[in-house]
Amino acid sequence: MHVLFYTKPGCPLCDEAEQMMQLIQEDYPLTWTAVNIEEDDVKHEQYVFMIPVVEKDDEVLCSGVISYVDLALLFKSGV
Repeated sequence: MHVLFYTKPGCPLCDEAEQMMQLIQEDYPLTWTAVNIEEDDVKHEQYVFMIPVVEKDDEVLCSGVISYVDLALLFKSGV
């Protein structure tokens, strides 16, 4: 599964979420494109209070504190 990962520099929650995404890759086929919301005014306004955000097909799959379990559940639900 390929997702968009909305983040911004200096965001500790974003760093932790990306580490969880790297861990989940050991068990599930996950790839992502990181998008810095500070470089996109629309996404900044949309996600400034939600980051990090994992999105697929314009649907937010998870945001905020993202754990390994949150990501694994996405695969189990067939997203």
